[in-house]
Amino acid sequence: MNNILSKLRSADDLRGMQLDELKQIASEIREVLCNLVSTRTAHFASNLGVVELCIALHSIYDFRHDRLIWDTGHQIYPHKLVTGRYNDFGSMRTKGGLMGFPNPNESPYDLFMTGHAGSSISTILGLKSGDDINGQADRRSVAVIGDGAFPSGIVYEALNNVGGLQKPVLIILNDNKMSICPRVGAVGGYLDRLRSNPFYSGLKDEVVKLLNRMPVFGDPAERFLAQLKEAVKAGLHGGMLFEELGLRYIGPIDGHDLGVLRKYIRMVENSDEPVLLHVVTEKGHGYKPAEEDPVFFHTPPRIVNDEDGPLPVAKASTPAYTNFARDAIYACMKEDGRVTVLTAAMCQGTKLEPIREDYPDRFFDTGICEGHSVAFAAGQAKAGMRPIVNIYSTFLQRSFDQIFQEVALQNLPVTFAVDRAGLTGPEGPTHHGMFDLAYMRIFPNMVVMAPGDSHDVSEMIRFATEYPGPCSLRYPKSTAETIQAREIEGGRDPIELGCAETLREGDDGTIICCGTQLSECLRAAERLAADGLEVAVVNARFVKPLDRETILEALQTSPFVLTVEEAALAGGFGAAVLELATDEAISTQHVSRLGVLDRFIEHAERAELLAELGLDAIGIVRACKTAAQRAESFGA
Repeated sequence: MNNILSKLRSADDLRGMQLDELKQIASEIREVLCNLVSTRTAHFASNLGVVELCIALHSIYDFRHDRLIWDTGHQIYPHKLVTGRYNDFGSMRTKGGLMGFPNPNESPYDLFMTGHAGSSISTILGLKSGDDINGQADRRSVAVIGDGAFPSGIVYEALNNVGGLQKPVLIILNDNKMSICPRVGAVGGYLDRLRSNPFYSGLKDEVVKLLNRMPVFGDPAERFLAQLKEAVKAGLHGGMLFEELGLRYIGPIDGHDLGVLRKYIRMVENSDEPVLLHVVTEKGHGYKPAEEDPVFFHTPPRIVNDEDGPLPVAKASTPAYTNFARDAIYACMKEDGRVTVLTAAMCQGTKLEPIREDYPDRFFDTGICEGHSVAFAAGQAKAGMRPIVNIYSTFLQRSFDQIFQEVALQNLPVTFAVDRAGLTGPEGPTHHGMFDLAYMRIFPNMVVMAPGDSHDVSEMIRFATEYPGPCSLRYPKSTAETIQAREIEGGRDPIELGCAETLREGDDGTIICCGTQLSECLRAAERLAADGLEVAVVNARFVKPLDRETILEALQTSPFVLTVEEAALAGGFGAAVLELATDEAISTQHVSRLGVLDRFIEHAERAELLAELGLDAIGIVRACKTAAQRAESFGA
C-alpha cells in the first residue's frame, strides 16, 4: 500500500516532509517499480538506483521554476512518480500512455525529451545562460549525469565551457560503476580512484572545512598556505581534474543516504560557482536480483515472482535479427583475422558477449562514444583491418561527421551493422531508427543495404566484410523471419552489388520492399491474389546502388509501383526510386510510397506502430488497392 506516494499532489509536497516520510516514499517508489516490471518490460535497475537522489532534489528545489535535466532519461520513473503522474504510471510505455523518457508534453517538470547520453551539461548551461539573459538569475540549474555517459566527448566540451563561463550550475555525477553494461575506459578508472578514497566521510568533511578557511592570496606565507592547500586537496580531496577545469568538486557521497544527500545539496544549492557533486549509487539498489545483475535488469523482460524468486517471463523462442547479425559477425571473425568489431556501450544489446569472450583482442567497446568508435574503425581499416561498427541506428547518428570525413571520404572498408533500425516499440521517438537510410545514402562511396530477412542479414555481413569500400546494412529490433527459397533456379539469389531479388511475379502491380517488411509484403500479395489482383514482390536489398534494371522495368511496365520501407520517407528508399524515375524521364504518377511521414513516432508496441503506419500486411493490401484504383483512373 502506497500510503504517502499515492497522495502526493506534486513534488511541492516533498519540501514540507520529514526525513522519515521521505524514506517511506523511497520504499514505496521501489514497490511501484517492482510492480511495473511484473506487467511489462521497462527500464528497471537504473531507476532503482536514483530513488533517493530524485527525492532529495525535489525536496529542496522547485523544478517548475528551477531547472533539472536527467541525462539519457531512462532513469526518469521516480521523477515521474513524484511530479503528479502516479495515477497514470500503470500506462508507462504503452500506446497513449506515459513515455519511458522525459516528455515535455506530459509535465512542466520535463524540459527536454532526452534519450541519448551526454548532452545534459550542455543543455543545462544553455538554460542557465538564457535565464540570466532574461533577467531570471534566481532560477537554479541542475544536471544529473551518469558515469557511463561521462566519457562522451560532448561532456568535456560542455565542462570546458562551464569552467570558462563560471555559471553557477550544479552537475551531479551519478556514479554507479555502470553504463548499460559494465563501463570501460580510463575515466571509469579515475572515478574508481576517487570512490576508493580512504577519506570517504567524516575526516574529509572536517578537512574540507579547514581548507576552505585557508587564504589563497597575500604575502609569501599565505602563498605557501595556498600551495599547501592545493597539495592537500590533491591528496585528500580528489577530483583535481574537475577543479582544474574550473568546477568545485565535492564528494564522493553516499547516494542512498537521504540525509547525507540533502545535506550536501543544501550546501551547494546557492553556490556562485559551478559545482560537481559526486554521488555514489548502486544500480538496482533495493532489489537484490537487480543489484547482483544490473546488466540483465537494465531493461528486463516481464518479471514474475514465485517461491524460487523472480523469474523472467519466457520470450519467443525464434531468434531476433540481432542474433543472426551476431552469428554472422562471429563467423567472419573466425574465418578472417582482419575482421574486428566495435560497439559503443551496447555489447549486451547487440548480443556480442560471445565475441567479447572468444575474440577479446578484436572486440572493442568504446563506451558511449559513437563518433570515436567510427573514427577508431577508420584507423583500423587504414591499417588493413576489416572493422564492423555495430551500433544502434539512433545512436549512430551521433557519428555523422566521422562517417563522412574518416570513412566515406577516405573510401575505407568499414562495415556498419546498424541495429534497431526502424521502429523500436516502447522506447519511443528518441530510439526509433528512422533516419539511417537517408543519412547513409547521401555519402559518396557508401554502399547501403537493407536485408529482407535473416538470410539476407547473414549474407550481407559477409558481402560487406569482403567489399573494398564502406558498407551499411540495417535490421530491426524484432523476431527474425526467413523467406523460404523460391522453387526456381535452385533457391534464393546470391547477394551481388546493386542487385535486387524478385520473389513473386505479377502483372497487376509491383511491390518493391526495402527491408524486413518483406514477409508482410508477401503476405499482402497472397491476400491480393485471393481478391484477383496479382502483384509482383521485389526484395530491393540495395538502396545504393539501386538495381536500375529491375526498378526501371517495374516503373515502365507495371500499372502501379508501391515502395515499402520501415524508415523516414524523406531521403529514403522510395525517394531514391523517384529520383531514378526523374533522371530517366519516367512519369511517377503511378508510384506510391509506404513508410514514415515527416513526423516523430510515439511509443507503442512495434506491431501497433506498424499497423498505424500501414506497414503491416493489411496496410500494404490497402495501399495496393488504392494504387490500383488510381492506376485505372490514369488509364494505365
